[in-house]
Amino acid sequence: MDDQRLQVSRGATGQPVRSVGFPVKRAVPLVALAAAAAAVFAFGLDDYLTFEALRENRHLLMDFVAGQATLAVVLYLLIYAASTAISLPGGAILTITGGFLFGPWLGTAYVVVAATVGATVVFLIARSTIGNILRAKAEPALRKMERGFRENALSYLLVLRLIPLFPFWLVNLAPALLGVPLRTYVIGTFLGIVPGTFVFALAGAGLGNVFDTDEGFSLASVLTPEVIAALIGLSVLSLTPVVYKKLRACG
Repeated sequence: MDDQRLQVSRGATGQPVRSVGFPVKRAVPLVALAAAAAAVFAFGLDDYLTFEALRENRHLLMDFVAGQATLAVVLYLLIYAASTAISLPGGAILTITGGFLFGPWLGTAYVVVAATVGATVVFLIARSTIGNILRAKAEPALRKMERGFRENALSYLLVLRLIPLFPFWLVNLAPALLGVPLRTYVIGTFLGIVPGTFVFALAGAGLGNVFDTDEGFSLASVLTPEVIAALIGLSVLSLTPVVYKKLRACG
């Protein structure tokens, strides 16, 4: 293999991590994501990820959902998954929009599915040879996460999804770079984002009343102390397997 150098190391979970050279064809997915992100900013599409844009276009959006329900859902899923994959800011706005357009329950379901798909795309790209370069760039932050993933990857990932201790894009990348299995990543991502997603989708479901009264609305109004306390409680609960494992080791 003239164009590839193969090495095997152990990730944070003890799983073998294959380190390959840098075939150019493996860079295609990353280039595609970078090009998509550049296009979004070049055409000013990120300007639509605001509460003001949602307020101005709400009737148009609601009419579209009412008249083209299936197409509206498909487009929403694609937009959300793509925005997650290219790590666009404004995920919270899109989540609230999902609750506003589809209600809290369906909005939560659509967001969780789309966000998991988008995050999995990032995971798979990062797990390729490109991930070796990304690991070198993010080494200090990864060292902070490595111990948690080594002790119990699923529990630690649930905590990171429930409580934003690190940026969302880094939590998408780190498990791949640290050898977390794909199945664990998908399950942890899917379950871990449900509570926070429901909170924002529920806020979005009541956003119409806020628009009608011209009251101010912000993300800070969604993350009340009660909501934050509940999310912290869930994250502590998700650490139960780790605590149990340590107690058994001490005993």
